[in-house]
Amino acid sequence: MLQLTSVGSGRRRRAAVRVFLLSSALLVASSLNPLWSQSARPVVYSATVDALIHPVSAEFMVDTMDRADRDGAALVVFTLRTPGGLLDSTYTIVSRMLSAKTPVAVFVGPSGSRAASAGFLITIAADIAAMAPGTHIGAAHPVQGTGEKVDETMAKKMASDVAASARTWATGRGRNVQLADEAVRESRSFTENEAVNASPPLIDLVVADVPALLAKLDGRTVRRFDGRTVVLHTAGAHVVGFEMNWRQRLLSALAHPNIAYMLLSLGMLGLTIELWNPGAILPGVAGGLCLLLAFFTFQVLPVNYAGILLILFGVTLLILEVKVTSHGVLSVGGILSLLFGSMMLMDTTAPELQVSLSVILPVVGGLSAILILLVQLGLASQRRRPTTGTAGMIGELGRALSAIAPGAAGRVATHGEVWTATAEESIAEGDEVLVGGIDGLTLRVSRKAPGIIRRTIDRA
Repeated sequence: MLQLTSVGSGRRRRAAVRVFLLSSALLVASSLNPLWSQSARPVVYSATVDALIHPVSAEFMVDTMDRADRDGAALVVFTLRTPGGLLDSTYTIVSRMLSAKTPVAVFVGPSGSRAASAGFLITIAADIAAMAPGTHIGAAHPVQGTGEKVDETMAKKMASDVAASARTWATGRGRNVQLADEAVRESRSFTENEAVNASPPLIDLVVADVPALLAKLDGRTVRRFDGRTVVLHTAGAHVVGFEMNWRQRLLSALAHPNIAYMLLSLGMLGLTIELWNPGAILPGVAGGLCLLLAFFTFQVLPVNYAGILLILFGVTLLILEVKVTSHGVLSVGGILSLLFGSMMLMDTTAPELQVSLSVILPVVGGLSAILILLVQLGLASQRRRPTTGTAGMIGELGRALSAIAPGAAGRVATHGEVWTATAEESIAEGDEVLVGGIDGLTLRVSRKAPGIIRRTIDRA
């Protein structure tokens, strides 16, 4: 009887352990996946893109859409604020958007925001395009990095290519094809009212914020790019916010052409100062750090390496000024090389990704002034008379401690030391002498002529 009771209690304990482990596993899984913990409510993934359209922002948007497809979210909402960006990154985003299983909505907001250039193309390619009051989109014409129009032939080619993409996306979404084409070819921009009241509309909705957008989308039938239709259920949705990871945030903050350019300039300046003054440590450490961050940033920016080489060549010319007598030719060449290299540093036609001229001119001027100052200090140091070693003894003044006959040896005090000295003339004890040379441990001296400025006279 006791044995049967023991066996039964053991089974109950094992069953309790299994129930506990299963419950723990379900609890952990539900905490890791918001869709499981909110199974009774639709889940909407929301992300904000407030940056240039470059590889980092493209990676973030693609990652968000991938996660939504894996988790079976009802909708992805991107709140977009951008002045434009790279066409390659735009195509990456749109390509993933068109193939996404989860419907994608792009909301240009809040009020006062814009989605220009690349942002316009992303907006019209989305399943749902919405804008907040007081926003605008458009101005998607390709331009040079300086902001000027390209030459006529190349402008037609570039505009035709981008306009064809815009028309394709607008057609697939049932939007106004003509206005999409004009935004590219004629750089037209549209307010939220102009976009929504066009016939057919260029966007779908005008709403104040994301909650208002979800409220209006509930029950709406959306036609996907492949022709399928999906009915959205967003009432009472659980909104899951997504943000960039630390690497993406760092790169996105640094991935601005002006910041990258200043990091490159500060890095070169720091290393140059360290080479001029070995052992200073701080300039070398700061310069190396700035250069590493600059090259880290160049991974996500369209860098023209010819521009980097020109900048390095300019710094080299300014440094060589200390070694080569060029009467300023190297300095002028170095400054021009820095200027031209800075202007062509970014290899893109997007003005948003170009280094601003208001940044280039002060940086080039300041960097040139500092390097020229270092060169002048180096030249002044070279012209200074040696103060140590054998060369430092030549020209020193002293005082005879004993009489010195021609060809004979005596003693003199100079440079804080007592030396054996010879002279070719008679020198009386106490006379001031001038060191003219040194043979081993014996000085060659002469009587100081009147008018010679005294440097050092040591008394015994």
